[in-house]
Amino acid sequence: MKPVHVIGGGMAGSEATWQLVSRGVPVILHEMRGVVGTDAHKTDGLAELVCSNSFRSDDHQTNAVGLLHEEMRRLNSIIMQEGDNHRLPAGGALAVDRDAFSDAVTKRLSEHPLVTIERGEIPALPPEDWDSVIIATGPLTSESLSKAILDATGEGELAFFDAIAPVIHRESINLDKAWFQSRYDKGETEAEQKAYLNCPMDKDQYEAFIDALLAAPKTEFKEWEENTPYFDGCLPIEVMAERGRETLRHGPMKPVGLTNPHNPTVKPWAIVQLRQDNALGTLFNMVGFQTKMKYGAQTDIFRMIPGLEDAQFARLGGIHRNTFLNSPRLLDDQLRLKSQPRLRFAGQLIGVEGYVESASMGLLAGRYAAAERLGQPISAPPPTTALGALIAHVTGGHLDAGKGSFQPMNVNFGLFPMMQAPSRDEEGNRIRGKAKSVAKKKLMSARALEDLARWAG
Repeated sequence: MKPVHVIGGGMAGSEATWQLVSRGVPVILHEMRGVVGTDAHKTDGLAELVCSNSFRSDDHQTNAVGLLHEEMRRLNSIIMQEGDNHRLPAGGALAVDRDAFSDAVTKRLSEHPLVTIERGEIPALPPEDWDSVIIATGPLTSESLSKAILDATGEGELAFFDAIAPVIHRESINLDKAWFQSRYDKGETEAEQKAYLNCPMDKDQYEAFIDALLAAPKTEFKEWEENTPYFDGCLPIEVMAERGRETLRHGPMKPVGLTNPHNPTVKPWAIVQLRQDNALGTLFNMVGFQTKMKYGAQTDIFRMIPGLEDAQFARLGGIHRNTFLNSPRLLDDQLRLKSQPRLRFAGQLIGVEGYVESASMGLLAGRYAAAERLGQPISAPPPTTALGALIAHVTGGHLDAGKGSFQPMNVNFGLFPMMQAPSRDEEGNRIRGKAKSVAKKKLMSARALEDLARWAG
């Protein structure tokens, strides 16, 4: 059987490869890392996590990303399998040991008899005799391939900036000031309930911290980058601070659901949280602390945080430019380029944002390509599912698919067909407020899993 070519060994490319070979379709997986590097990757491993190590909420009943996790588990996702195999305590979230996770995905794919991994850059559109191709090169697609894709689509370049948070050595954090606790003690085990390290600030410390953020030297953009927007889900902290002095205190530094055991009678004015980043518990990343500050400023300013005075950084924050397609105009409902149907696209390149969202589009691209190669019919998953809602957004669900209007999106219940919220519970009691919203999400999640089972069956 003629192989399918997958270009890009990130989350989407790895998942697409797995879905194909699981159906008996051979794959040649092309990955340039190991020969050509990127601005954000540190290794040549497949499915490397370059920013956070969190797949976000794992609650499949009331959270859309948790529902996407569950749908992917039920569809034999390698990303979810290895995410579960290498999970770390993170309260209600799914966080993973990034190195062990990448190593496991790399091992399974490199040892599979139907997978051939070829290292090297694909600098242009693939040759015509590659009759089935999945391009999953992600937000850091090489400049030459980006130009070839954009030339083929007739698009101007669409892009946004994405930021990376620092990672700190655990042994350098002062536990006389910091403490372990998940917000609202969330989690079923003691490890989950103590999954985060918390560093408290009083009002004066917070105000000084904000002043330092605003005054810090920042990475300067090139002239052609200046009008590129940020992705709102990964705003640098100093950009949030510029939007108002209280923005951080009501965002990633909100002081709620936590009690400082070192001083339980005084409520902190703000709290910085750190989340375990590897299985050994030797590294912690700063939650929500994406930044574009220059390196020297980062170390000075982050050491202003109580408990981090002597922090040693395994990785400092950074910022990189992401590229994505105007997918509603360019792609059909099976992720094929309308002008060249032999080319499929998947992952962040098509306008989804987040590790799991990217992998989910690889999952669908792999299934579509396998069905096409095997001569089997396949349809898009129902829009009532998380998978279906995402693919509807990127392939035509956006209200205005005109040039420049399409923006990357995380999965969220706003993309799903709405359901009427229940007015009463099973005992006949009236449901109000937040409880009504939770009940509605549970109904939408149950509907999604039922519809997914029918689609996959």
